[in-house]
Amino acid sequence: MLGTFGYLVSLALAAFVWVAPAGATPPDLDALKVEEIAPGNYVHFGRIEPLSHANLGDQANIGFIVGDRCVAVIDTGGSYAVGAALRKAIRQVTDKPVCYVIITHFHPDHFFGAAALVGPGVRIITHTDYRRWIAERGRFYLKALHRDLGDLAEGSEVVEPTEVVSDRKTIDIGGRTLTLQAWPAAHTTNDLTVLDERTGTLWLGDLLFVDHTPVIDGSVLGFLDVLGRLGEMRVAHYVPGHGRSELPWPKVLEPERDYLDVIVRETRAALKNRKTLEQAVDSVGLSQRANWVNFDEFHRRNVTEAYTELEWE
Repeated sequence: MLGTFGYLVSLALAAFVWVAPAGATPPDLDALKVEEIAPGNYVHFGRIEPLSHANLGDQANIGFIVGDRCVAVIDTGGSYAVGAALRKAIRQVTDKPVCYVIITHFHPDHFFGAAALVGPGVRIITHTDYRRWIAERGRFYLKALHRDLGDLAEGSEVVEPTEVVSDRKTIDIGGRTLTLQAWPAAHTTNDLTVLDERTGTLWLGDLLFVDHTPVIDGSVLGFLDVLGRLGEMRVAHYVPGHGRSELPWPKVLEPERDYLDVIVRETRAALKNRKTLEQAVDSVGLSQRANWVNFDEFHRRNVTEAYTELEWE
């Protein structure tokens, strides 16, 4: 039987290992389809499915905001190919240059496309803790991408930030101010949100999952706390990290908050009853399965994260 540490490590690695189906053919990624959800805010809604040859890492919601002077890109997809297709989509909307690439957190479906968007005058902005994650996971993520996509991963790189945010930062892209907020440990320890002040559009990265099972890679208690703080913000439009919803703000946060509440409550009960980690993983939160896509791929890891956090309360 695996010990607690070994079990945690095996599940943590499994959460980010996907197998590409044999014989799949890559799609034509000439330009990603984008939707203008608010004036100047363009979103490409990624697929809620595992990485494959068929999607090349087009799994996360990514997009850009157009100012009078330049463009700010927010997340870039899971491979160079997706980033290049996003670059083409930008050119179909505007000829203004890209001046910022903002990465909401260090998970591979959000940052590997950045290599297609870097260039002279482009500043890459991340949470301050992003650099630590590069050191800890960058090599593993890149190796896994090349293993799963083979030649289709060519050009994908872990791009270093040129600027980091430790609290709050504002940038001006010409007649449009964006407020970047660094959050404490929640979905990860390096979550960053972007608020377009002109339209009240909040880009949340994976602090908000819709339909896709939420992922805990930072702190389950911190995640709940951050969701409470987000819910107090005045938001007219929002962009989840995955999925889409017509629910108003902040009601859209409730399903994710309910899921995390169940995990916390049932994990505490398991610890009180002296259940092992393996027993907790096999029992906690199963009532939530019908509410989420990819539940079996991510839920067990979430319980593992919660157990190892809450056992020290």
